[in-house]
Amino acid sequence: MLFSCATVPVTSRSQINFIPDSTVISMSLQEYDKFLKNHELSKNQKQTKMVKRVGRKIRYAVERYFNKQNMADQTKNYVWEFNLVKGKEKNAWCMPGGKVVVYEGIMPLAQNDEGLAVIMGHEIAHAIAKHGNERMSQGLLIQAGSAALNVATQKQSSFKKRIFMNVFGVGTQLGFMLPYSRIHEKEADYLGLIFMTLAGYDPHEATAFWKRMNKDGGPRPPEFLSTHPTPETRIKEIEKAIPQILNQYLKLP
Repeated sequence: MLFSCATVPVTSRSQINFIPDSTVISMSLQEYDKFLKNHELSKNQKQTKMVKRVGRKIRYAVERYFNKQNMADQTKNYVWEFNLVKGKEKNAWCMPGGKVVVYEGIMPLAQNDEGLAVIMGHEIAHAIAKHGNERMSQGLLIQAGSAALNVATQKQSSFKKRIFMNVFGVGTQLGFMLPYSRIHEKEADYLGLIFMTLAGYDPHEATAFWKRMNKDGGPRPPEFLSTHPTPETRIKEIEKAIPQILNQYLKLP
């Protein structure tokens, strides 16, 4: 069999995923190191501490939850790191393996720890749900074709790296990742709400944050919104999910 199905933690959605996590994470670590060499960290100590503080709280909450659910393997290979980088981009991302970058440009829209938790929870959710691996797997299916798939996934590391770079937009364009699907975005919204709730943040802040993002976008939305669902749809779905999330996850130790 040339491909396998995996299950997204928490949502239980089936996904195509046949590239080992170790391969994707190894590539991520290499490209992340290259990114840091070419981008300057923010000198704003207050905001930098904020990013690291919120990131650590979400990390520990996610790991604690997975440990209690006997799913510790979901993050066992993660090497977490949270950085604020210089740049006017209203953007943030999390690479597979837990490398999180937030751009200075999005901080005014975050406004506070809760707003930043919405952003970071959403991006960490993409990594936890292995959306990147899923996109790489889909990319291999499209570009390699079934006849070459087995060779590509087992032997041709350079081929996999090229797919990785196509998927994540790494190198000179890292941070401007190729779009996730609407399914991925909806799932990351939902998981992100859970993660921020587990970390002790109020998920109701998500609706206020997305309203700010929409208002700031004007006729052309910021990078962080470019491929996401319409603001009206997103906010409606978030408001619908919050009561269930609070009821199920708020009181978890």
